[in-house]
Amino acid sequence: MSQLQDDEFYMDKGLFVLTERFLWRRGYCCGNGCRHCPFDYESVPPRTKENLEPPVFYFGNHPGENS
Repeated sequence: MSQLQDDEFYMDKGLFVLTERFLWRRGYCCGNGCRHCPFDYESVPPRTKENLEPPVFYFGNHPGENS
């Protein structure tokens, strides 16, 4: 994996969190229920998905939208 840019991750209580910019550039939902998933959790199993909060965009808008 190439080195991440500062806008692609942050640390929260010792956890490594990927932002929607990284996830959007990756191009698919990994199914892990990422906090900033720009793909509406499309690969997350239904039983897991029903317990997740809606994704929150760290930068305020969906990365696929033109700002």
